[in-house]
Amino acid sequence: MQVTFLGTSSGVPTRGRNVSAVALRLPQRSELWLFDCGEGTQHQFLRSELRVSQLSRIFITHMHGDHVFGLPGLLASLGLAGACSGIDLYGPDPLRDYLEGVLRTSSTRIGYPLRTHRVKQAAHSGAVLLEDDDLQVRCTPLTHRVPAFAYRVDQRPRPGRFDVEQARALGIPPGPIYAQLKAGQTVTLDDGRIINGAQLCGPPRPGSSVVYCTDTVFCEAAVELARGADLLIHESTFAHAEAEMAIARQHSTSTMAAQTALAAGVKQLMLTHLSPRYMPGNPVTPDDLLAEARAIFPNTELAKDFLTLELSPAEA
Repeated sequence: MQVTFLGTSSGVPTRGRNVSAVALRLPQRSELWLFDCGEGTQHQFLRSELRVSQLSRIFITHMHGDHVFGLPGLLASLGLAGACSGIDLYGPDPLRDYLEGVLRTSSTRIGYPLRTHRVKQAAHSGAVLLEDDDLQVRCTPLTHRVPAFAYRVDQRPRPGRFDVEQARALGIPPGPIYAQLKAGQTVTLDDGRIINGAQLCGPPRPGSSVVYCTDTVFCEAAVELARGADLLIHESTFAHAEAEMAIARQHSTSTMAAQTALAAGVKQLMLTHLSPRYMPGNPVTPDDLLAEARAIFPNTELAKDFLTLELSPAEA
């Protein structure tokens, strides 16, 4: 999986940071998923190396403008391009009404399938939101001023590494049969021997996992969703000194994000959704927030627009 940050500011854009949007690229299936879609997200796509034509699913955390105002424009542009095969939208209950109202009153016609899915029930029940042969998506309610949800994407475990040398030593001729054996299937050779592919493969290898968590004050639900994840993308709207303001506005500080990462046992934390008050040159800067978080969770980095991370599954 490949994560690209398209917007890392909270509330309003700045010269260096657009409002919230994170793209998840799935190269093995030529597919792109988007998490939140703040104003100007389609412009960010144009400035990146991502192909918006691969966009197939959009996940919205909540209905505040800095997370959804870019959605009508992006969807309209996809329709004008004429190359969209369909979009699945996931989010809070008002998402469908919001889009229908904007598209209707602006006389915008969407000429491709647009399917909306409410996530509230899955979030509160713990049910799987989406799954197929490769991926599983779950969500959980967060603690914010309006209904908000965090999302987790898990790759399913992959087959163990195929021992080519052992296969050759057994006199198995190379060819399509190697693919069957690598998949763990049992095959019969031309000479009558029966070979169990599982015996030629190492232990299953875990897939990658990424969690997107914004906007929220510290909450146990986020910790549980992020448990053991490879990457936690967590909002860090305020510095620790402004914890009182963060609690009043139900946002997280840098230390709350780090505490979530530590309690969940994640491998890496990325801070995003930074308040414009921490622009470089101000008394407190993003580097100060990063230092606060690293004091609690050392493997923390600061997200910035167009930063791309490659998530490689760990070996067993």
